[in-house]
Amino acid sequence: MDIFAKCYGFTTAKEAMAAGFYPYFIPLEENEGTEVIYQGRRILMFGSNNYLGLTTHPKVKEAAIEALKRYGTSCTGSRFLNGTLRLHRELEERLAAFVGKEAALVFSTGYQTNLGTISALVGRGDYVILDKEDHASIVDGARMSMGVTKRFSHNDMAALERLLAALPPEAGKLVVVDGVYSMGGDIAPLPQLVEICRKHGARLMVDDAHSLGVLGPNGRGTAAHFGLTDQVDLIMGTFSKSFASIGGFIAGDEAVIHYIQHHARSLIFSASLPAPNVAAVLAALEIMLEEPERVQRVNEIGARMRYELRRLGFDIGPSQTPIVPIIIGDDIKTALAWKALFENGVYVNCVVGPAVPPGKQLLRTSYMATHTDEQLERGLEIFERVGRMLGLINPSTAHAEEPAPSAHP
Repeated sequence: MDIFAKCYGFTTAKEAMAAGFYPYFIPLEENEGTEVIYQGRRILMFGSNNYLGLTTHPKVKEAAIEALKRYGTSCTGSRFLNGTLRLHRELEERLAAFVGKEAALVFSTGYQTNLGTISALVGRGDYVILDKEDHASIVDGARMSMGVTKRFSHNDMAALERLLAALPPEAGKLVVVDGVYSMGGDIAPLPQLVEICRKHGARLMVDDAHSLGVLGPNGRGTAAHFGLTDQVDLIMGTFSKSFASIGGFIAGDEAVIHYIQHHARSLIFSASLPAPNVAAVLAALEIMLEEPERVQRVNEIGARMRYELRRLGFDIGPSQTPIVPIIIGDDIKTALAWKALFENGVYVNCVVGPAVPPGKQLLRTSYMATHTDEQLERGLEIFERVGRMLGLINPSTAHAEEPAPSAHP
């Protein structure tokens, strides 16, 4: 059989395109942060991971421009060979200090960070234990390792304890979780995770891709949020969210980071992060330290949107952060809702299987510190109008679990 046969037979996406319900790879003409331009229309951006709104910050842009002038567009080599600049080392030192660890190592993408870290540490006879809602990069890192992968139900600490108790005591064990889950917006129960891992001799790695800039003092992440920095073994982060760039890093004990540096294939065999991207992260980090009000603002907005969407009668699940899903539970209804919102001026993310399990299809909304109250109010009016038009709002279930929070520009 021709290996390309599956390609010629794949028609799902093209059928959706022809029907006008394809919500992916949308070519934006301009991106101003809180709003974008598509075919001349200005659309509210409620689907970005730009939590602190730093991608358009003058200091971040200027830092990238100056680095481009000084270092050029690329290092044209891997970190292992000719691709390490003093700028990379400076960023690693400052990131380690920011998250409270001895050392850090910068990768070219967040995906490569998880791939390289997990596959480097987990070998034959070892176990890697994952939450069932962990990011795909974590799952793929486990697949690339030579160890055995085990998975437990989302945030089910009793299931994790049973799983760890059944593993050979002498085996190496690495538990990997997201700090904030990218679809549900809920936070990992880190105090229980730490306790269970210590009890069973497992090391704990937390993917803080969606936590940095959102949780903890100055946005230092999930471990800092719970006051457990010293008890989390590895902290992973990405630069494509709050840090307004691209890339990723892993932080932990110096000896562990040194080992990963010499064994992570996704680091050794990939070109290093270009200087303009590194400089942008350094500038974003400075702003996060100098302007903690941005972290406060994005969380106030998250609280307000959770309250308002729940009050209207939308199912937002267990969200605790500025990631607020609207759970619809059906492929067609989810696509219809996405299209209606997009046509009415709100950009959200349409999420269906296999990214979420059946019955959990959703619209992923996420917010920035730079959204204004007027933009939030305009978006809520559109959410309500579309929700009523498509029958997504159930007035009998509308409720608010807390007093209405305020969010001021």
